[in-house]
Amino acid sequence: MSIIKPHKLGVIAGPGTEYFAGKVVKHLRRLYIDRYEKVSKALSKRHDISEEELLKTVTLMDDLDSKKIPTGKRPSSFYCPDFTINVKYTRFANGEEKAELIDPVRGLNVYIIYDVSNCAPIKVAGLEDPQPLSVNDHLMFLFTTVDAVRLAGAASITLVLPTYPYARQHKKAGREALTASLFARISEQLGVSRIITLDIHSREIENAFRTCHLENLHGSYQTLIALRKVIDLADPDLVVVSPDTGAVSRNKFYAQGLHRPLAMLYKERDYSIVSKDAKNSNIKSINLLGDVRGKTVLMADDMIATGGTMIIAMRELMKLGAKKIICMVSLPFFNGNAVENFDAAYKEGVFYRIIGTNAVYQGKDLLEKEWFVQADVTELFARVISRLHHGRSISPLLDNRKFIQKLIDQSQSGALTSGDEETKLPD
Repeated sequence: MSIIKPHKLGVIAGPGTEYFAGKVVKHLRRLYIDRYEKVSKALSKRHDISEEELLKTVTLMDDLDSKKIPTGKRPSSFYCPDFTINVKYTRFANGEEKAELIDPVRGLNVYIIYDVSNCAPIKVAGLEDPQPLSVNDHLMFLFTTVDAVRLAGAASITLVLPTYPYARQHKKAGREALTASLFARISEQLGVSRIITLDIHSREIENAFRTCHLENLHGSYQTLIALRKVIDLADPDLVVVSPDTGAVSRNKFYAQGLHRPLAMLYKERDYSIVSKDAKNSNIKSINLLGDVRGKTVLMADDMIATGGTMIIAMRELMKLGAKKIICMVSLPFFNGNAVENFDAAYKEGVFYRIIGTNAVYQGKDLLEKEWFVQADVTELFARVISRLHHGRSISPLLDNRKFIQKLIDQSQSGALTSGDEETKLPD
């Protein structure tokens, strides 16, 4: 399969994920167009033919590979198709859900992009007005979509889930279900061959899979690009603080890349109490290992749900003399009253900025906040989809340390200003 032409590639957007999936498709099309321009110049020179003659050859191969008899005039420029597969989602009065494919998928490698954490009102067939869907509602739509794609004859099915559902239910403390593992088994039974996700809550979940491949992406490079626009990465007073013991590895990664010291907050919890928000938390005490007095603090975590423990941690750091606090998260859910709580904390001067990716849905009320900075990861997903579709290694995208190091070195040496272009990820 040629890397310049995306034969047999299809993309489906789940309910409420149309915007994110649309940006991924836009990056995919631009990626193939840019790649063709590079390859066209190289092959024209290598084989001593004009780019027009090369285009004729490419078009001929496309026509021979087409399922239909070509009609009309031969295109005068490279054409990249739209990969979108239209699906009609229906919810019935009794709560049952159905997915119906509008476009054929037989023989295609189908990628289903779905933000199953989206709790914003969504309009589907059968509903007079948009209604919020729970994670379980989204999962049923996902499962019916997968089954419809399988029954329609798709060559392979890949789930692109920026949020892995039930990721926090990955270990047992008593007589309880391992729901993260359960989702893995259901996906495999339905015929899913691969799942692509972002910053999964626990790497232990990978052990639940037997036939399905799990690709865990990292948004660290895109997050650091956003951070570079907020602060000076060469600031000598910058210190990285892990908000808890579970996030040490993540923050150690940033500390080593930024060449800055690492500190850690140690929290003692009463697990007989369920944390609801910053005022109703199960945290009994917090201790700091390190020094933050007069420092700009950078904290990284995988997600913000209600954000209660994060606000408590930031208040504690301010009491200990921190000058400025910036938090970076891969999955900024902001469930419940989290936006209002963070807004109140910002007005009190508890923190400076929250940087989060657009992998999960973010409403207008959050995007308009001065303290929230969005990092775009749609191009990362597009490049991973393209590489997987063509059977190419995705290791350069999974291990992005050299790109991060180049960005940091340029920033700290003063060679890269906020208006300059960042190092592009490999296509």
